[in-house]
Amino acid sequence: MAIVAQSSKLSNVLWPVLAWIVGLLFFFPIFWMVLTSFKTDADAVKPEYLLWFTPTLENYLNMTENYDYWRFARNSVITSVFATIFTLVVGIPAAYAMAFNPTKRTKDVLMWMLSTKMLPAAAVLYPMTFLTKSLGLFDTHFMIIFVLSLINLPIVVWMLFTYFKEIPKDIIEAGKMDGVDTLGEIKEILIPLAWGGIASTALLCFIFCWNEAYWTVRLTTTDAATLSKLIEGNRAPEGLFFGRLSAVSTAAVGPIVVLGWFCQKQLVQGLTFGAVK
Repeated sequence: MAIVAQSSKLSNVLWPVLAWIVGLLFFFPIFWMVLTSFKTDADAVKPEYLLWFTPTLENYLNMTENYDYWRFARNSVITSVFATIFTLVVGIPAAYAMAFNPTKRTKDVLMWMLSTKMLPAAAVLYPMTFLTKSLGLFDTHFMIIFVLSLINLPIVVWMLFTYFKEIPKDIIEAGKMDGVDTLGEIKEILIPLAWGGIASTALLCFIFCWNEAYWTVRLTTTDAATLSKLIEGNRAPEGLFFGRLSAVSTAAVGPIVVLGWFCQKQLVQGLTFGAVK
């Protein structure tokens, strides 16, 4: 018994310590990015200023005054919000149909949707660029919103399908017996019951849209350029401007980190929905 109790005490200490170590390892790149953002470009590459240096706001002032940060931030908000809304508008009915009216091809469709996430983005870069330019949609909000929606739709449908499967089918059938049509079932029954899962899915979709860099960099120039484009622009033939790059990256990551911090409870509840019965 003494050995078991001692082992239990050891595990109670070991696991929290291990969790803190892993957490600090994940947090360190963010910490270093924020720290570097307060250095000049010259100090950022000097070993003697690794930890001890004179902080400066030069990079942040330069970002807002010369790089038009707010325009890029506005584009990120517009594309992320509308892409999330559009993805949910399509994803909720799709997941509803697969969860409550499945066919023998439902699993095949779900697997096919998931397989599209395995396609290398570079494989379709040329046709996407050619099409957008031919249709006059290159560097437009509409195109970026459409592309972001397509990218995240498979994950959204999969998550919502999992949430909806946990809702008793009898509730939906009772609504049908009361004369509720399909749209009414989704609006009045399904969404209120699965609101937690839908909210967490929307948050994740928004985060994915905000962080998307590959397509937002390659399908925009100025008008619809997001913060990813601004980050990518802080390089030159001479190399990277680490101070300015860190400041722009901090300003781009900051809002989404704050959002995730305040919504972590909803995210955890949504991601673990149905995991424990």
